Amino acid sequence: MIELDKNNTLFVKSDTSFSALSGGGREKTGLELDEVDKAILNAIQPDFPLEEEPFEALAGQLGVSEDELLRRLNTLNDKGAIRRIGPVLNSRKLGGVSTLVALRVPEKKIETVADFVSSFPEVSHNYQRQGDYNLWFTLSAHSKEELDSIIESIKTKTGCPMLDLPTLQQFKIRVKFNIR
Repeated sequence: MIELDKNNTLFVKSDTSFSALSGGGREKTGLELDEVDKAILNAIQPDFPLEEEPFEALAGQLGVSEDELLRRLNTLNDKGAIRRIGPVLNSRKLGGVSTLVALRVPEKKIETVADFVSSFPEVSHNYQRQGDYNLWFTLSAHSKEELDSIIESIKTKTGCPMLDLPTLQQFKIRVKFNIR
């Protein structure tokens, strides 16, 4: 078993990549959004312009300046409304493998184990849920061997019972919220 440092930083904030949740990765609720913020959030979900100047193109679609768009995106990121802007890669098409994993974690260790699991760059989602198996995460790797090695490391270092639930067939992996 390992003891994890409670001060590990889960997300590193970047001014341009929108790659972080503010507040140490914990979600915030009850954001107040004006009509322009709502339009931005609705516009960036289904498609992002694949152009030389994507923010300029998006700003034009929304009827705001590029500077205004970037300022608002940074603010929305700081507030936790946007986690990141980036592609959703199909790991299978790129030769990789992925799985859904569930751990049965004692309540008193949930934060420590969640922080440890989140420290793996191969983990894309990590959620606490109700039930005996109360920590669920998705894991992607370049190969089955690498995936199995990460799973074994997590199992060994946490000492928690685990369910490995690989995808048999994918039906949908897209969501779009209509922000009103």
